[in-house]
Amino acid sequence: MKVSCLGFSKICFVLTVCATVLLLALWKQSDLSGLHPLPTCSTSFLGSSHLAVERSHPTLGFHEHEPYGTKAIKPPEGATPGDQQLVRNLLNMDDLFIAVKTTKKYHKSRLNLLLKTWISRVKEQTFIFTDWEDQDLRQKAGNQMVNTNCSAVHTRQALCCKMAVEYDKFVLCGKKWFCHVDDDNYVNVNALLGLLSSFSHSTDVYVGRPSLDHPVETSDKVKGDGSETLKFWFATGGAGFCISRGLALKMSPWASMGNFISTAEKVRLPDDCTIGYIIEGLLEVKMQHSHLFHSHLEFLNRLPSGSVLRQVTLSYGGPENKENVVRINGPFSLEEDPSRFLSLHCLLYPDTAWCLK
Repeated sequence: MKVSCLGFSKICFVLTVCATVLLLALWKQSDLSGLHPLPTCSTSFLGSSHLAVERSHPTLGFHEHEPYGTKAIKPPEGATPGDQQLVRNLLNMDDLFIAVKTTKKYHKSRLNLLLKTWISRVKEQTFIFTDWEDQDLRQKAGNQMVNTNCSAVHTRQALCCKMAVEYDKFVLCGKKWFCHVDDDNYVNVNALLGLLSSFSHSTDVYVGRPSLDHPVETSDKVKGDGSETLKFWFATGGAGFCISRGLALKMSPWASMGNFISTAEKVRLPDDCTIGYIIEGLLEVKMQHSHLFHSHLEFLNRLPSGSVLRQVTLSYGGPENKENVVRINGPFSLEEDPSRFLSLHCLLYPDTAWCLK
């Protein structure tokens, strides 16, 4: 009788294990069925400019029947609703490292506008990376101004030099999120914080706006001999992008202590493309596509006015394209505020002293 019971117990145990394995397999299958693979179309890199692609797809990311800019954002793998809420509750402004790339030429025409508007709200979290020791800017920004000693010429090498300094500065500072923007971007810091609160800084997160409507294909000259190619997406630096600390540390072999410059030279890509190459191509971490980031290469005047205050970054066309600005009503006219950044800032922060005119 004892033997019979023992045998029966063993059979029950085996059946239980098999049922558990089957349920896990079914759960995994259903979990993966909701994921949509990224497009796999490719091109030989950069035969046409980013501008041509943006103008060919002027409404890329505009979705009429859903919240603007949220379509491609996915929660980090393995995160539960409770985990996401915990992250949201813990993230604050001091967790951000916002790098603004600029050059001597634009210190007065661009940076003064940023210092007056959004940077004034996050001075301690914003670092200005430039190529000239400007005493006037030093007086305004203090130690937040970083003289990279990189060339002021707008070349691939100079851009990668600045990005390398940005990366190293972030790794040393210990903050949770690295965000790169250009000196013609307005950063809505509350919208940025809200977006990043959806993720955990300890997981692999690379979020930004894709510059092209397809992944880039280039020779693998870092891990291989160049005979094979890698396909990857990259976030355009002109619209801004963010990287979690967990992912940034994994980039170290190809990005830290001057390695970023040598990596970029091997593949002969500009700074923002090299970031994507390292993350998607080498580390095989998928970029989170978000159309809450915007560059001057887009048709900004086509952005729905009701969504403007929810965007993470915005830009403007500049002297060569003055009409390419967001359409918003504010306290300043287009003549007084050609970038619309002053009006935008006043709509976001109506208690600002110079808004109350």
